[in-house]
Amino acid sequence: MKFYITLPDPESARGGNPALSFTAKGLEGFVEQLQHAIADRRYIENWLADMDEDEADRVDPVLLTIDAKAKVSGKLHGLGFMLVADTILNGTAFKHRMRLLAGSHWQLVDVK
Repeated sequence: MKFYITLPDPESARGGNPALSFTAKGLEGFVEQLQHAIADRRYIENWLADMDEDEADRVDPVLLTIDAKAKVSGKLHGLGFMLVADTILNGTAFKHRMRLLAGSHWQLVDVK
């Protein structure tokens, strides 16, 4: 699936947990950090590390999915950025990852 998202105000695109949130300032940084969140198991391990064992055991396995072959690209979009993630993650997992990264400061534009 290809997820097309916008970050209308990239400076505000920050999640609630700084360890899991976007920290980037420029387009390439956002692309790299989204790629990492989708493709690197360490990102999910960091998310799980903040939970107690019982909570971690109850996590929906879909949210643990990673895609080492995912491709993320980006371009300028008005005053913000458009990111395109080509991944096997389903909508639930992808949206969860984006909420961790950007909080509510992103918009899903299209899915193909």
